[in-house]
Amino acid sequence: MVAAASLAMVSGSLILAVPSQASGPAPAAKTIAESHPDWATAAADQGAVPASAEITGTVYLAGQDAAGLTAYATAVSDPSNAAYGKFLSPAAYKARFGATQAQADAVTKWAKDAGLKVVSTTDHAITVKGTNAAVTKAFGTAIHQYKVDGAVRHAPTHDVVVPASVSSAILGVTGFTTPGSNVVKPDSRKVSGDATASAKAAKGDKKPDAGLPTTATCSDYWGQKLAKGAPDGYVKGAVPFDQCSFYPSQIRKAYGITASGLTGKGATIAIVDAYGSSTMESDANTYATNHGDKAFKPGQYREVVDPSQWTNQDLCGGPEGWAPEEALDVEMAHGLAPDANVVYVGANSCDDNDLLAAITNIVDNHLADVVSNSWGEIMHTTDDADVTKSEIAAYEQVFKQAAVEGIGIGFSAGDCGDSSPLAAATGVNCQADTSRAQANWPDSDPWVTSVGGTALGLSNKSGSYGFETDMGTLRSNLSADGKSWTPAPPAPFYFGGGGGTSEDFAQPAYQRGVVPSSLSHTLMTGAKSRTAQRVTPDVSMVGDLYTSVLVGISDGADYSEAGYGGTSVSSPEFAAVQADAIQANRHAIGFANPSIYARSWLFKDVVDQNAAHHAKAPLSNVADFGLVNGTLAVRLAAFGEDTSLNAVRGFDNATGVGSPTLSYLLSFKIWHER
Repeated sequence: MVAAASLAMVSGSLILAVPSQASGPAPAAKTIAESHPDWATAAADQGAVPASAEITGTVYLAGQDAAGLTAYATAVSDPSNAAYGKFLSPAAYKARFGATQAQADAVTKWAKDAGLKVVSTTDHAITVKGTNAAVTKAFGTAIHQYKVDGAVRHAPTHDVVVPASVSSAILGVTGFTTPGSNVVKPDSRKVSGDATASAKAAKGDKKPDAGLPTTATCSDYWGQKLAKGAPDGYVKGAVPFDQCSFYPSQIRKAYGITASGLTGKGATIAIVDAYGSSTMESDANTYATNHGDKAFKPGQYREVVDPSQWTNQDLCGGPEGWAPEEALDVEMAHGLAPDANVVYVGANSCDDNDLLAAITNIVDNHLADVVSNSWGEIMHTTDDADVTKSEIAAYEQVFKQAAVEGIGIGFSAGDCGDSSPLAAATGVNCQADTSRAQANWPDSDPWVTSVGGTALGLSNKSGSYGFETDMGTLRSNLSADGKSWTPAPPAPFYFGGGGGTSEDFAQPAYQRGVVPSSLSHTLMTGAKSRTAQRVTPDVSMVGDLYTSVLVGISDGADYSEAGYGGTSVSSPEFAAVQADAIQANRHAIGFANPSIYARSWLFKDVVDQNAAHHAKAPLSNVADFGLVNGTLAVRLAAFGEDTSLNAVRGFDNATGVGSPTLSYLLSFKIWHER
């Protein structure tokens, strides 16, 4: 992070120390670190890309006064600072910290003089395209082809270098390297894993006295119905049938939203995913009215999508692959903040640059007060398709801009526990190319809110809070003869909330005094860090695959509802909670983390229920989906088994400070009335 400038208060106004106007040393050429990947070795070199090939790259603009931007973003986000809440408009941000026209003109001229074409220009970046010869002239390195794991990829032969004439105007450079096979993906999954409609949503009436029911059966709340016909699993005898997938009114009650009377009125939530569903608003309205809630009012929901610009659909899974994620995000945001406005902003692909462009559009035009992102990736891979310093710098610049403008940005923490190779071997939402246990990206960035997951148990049908434990699931399938589980318990890790200690980001000030030193100084590999590091998640909400939420979707097909789980559920849920808090506060909250940690004692401290009750076997239940293609589909799920992450008293790397409560929401009313 950039060192902050000093702050002072004069008559209630924020005064920032500005850099000296005295001339400093002349600018020097700048090497763009990590722009040459480690896999681009001499042994793998297949020679230059064809002369006829055009290569595209993105140059990110540095803007003005980076240290001042960090200082301002810090001050206006800190409840203990007199500048708290004194946010800038997008126009004021641009005038004070944004890239200047002189910077953009200088970079454009340099690129064109080298023979490159300028494809597009924004306030943040300039995209260029040209031949290898032009790229070499501009960036001081040729682009070669490399054969890696049987595939041909292109990359610079060494790190990109930008000349002194434009070095001070350039923040970073991306795009000259072919990405790896793994891509940014949603952090959600359909519950059953079977190609059926809503098995969990149905409630079979057949009594489980003689064997398990052949119609889908679930409990309205934890422990309501017992699976008496199931074989022994983690304990002998009957265990509960899995809870029916939750709908919003139950979640609102469990987390105190109903009791608060808050509905998110006056706030706007933005959802960022890739592409766009063709029937999102109608699906959301059908879903809401199906479960006793209000449809969107005219103008309450809108979309920013441009199908003519969509790319990489095969690589990213296309609109149909992202439609369930979009439906989940929009319906949870609307369900937990039913009077908030919702704007869906669809990126043109799952590429990092396109997703960043979607967030940037929201921030530059102040389209929302809080943003939910239910996607992510690992930072360190076995094929060296790592997140680069240029990517981090470009994202962080926009994150800080959001903080300055009073916009909070949240990301899901992932569904692969500690993202270790051991977890990836059996986890269903893991990147196979993880190189080691690690915190994920972008949720580990200190300027965003990392939202983890829990398993929620209700105490009655209406949604009263029963208990929560950390989101970590083991799963076995009922054998064909119905007499045993495969794999036999204890099953391997299947699905779990992400979190951990970042090796890439130092501990932010808001975590001091709350995050235990034992966590902040111990990396996920077990190595000790001399410096305190960032630890995720910050907060958590229900997202476990077997305490799932119901989602409605058609996207051009027949409308159906099914259960989904993942921290993809948790992220829009918490964005909605923040919208409710904004209503209580009667003022934008902005970057949430300093306020979260200042109010950490108001969150429900989620602990591992197995450890809390000294259980000899993990908490478990039976999910009965009934007959699927003639075969009885039944799962045995164990909870609170999240790889090396542990939910303990106080802050932990499985659930952060915990889950939001009525007291947390009411604290904003009290704050406003002071």
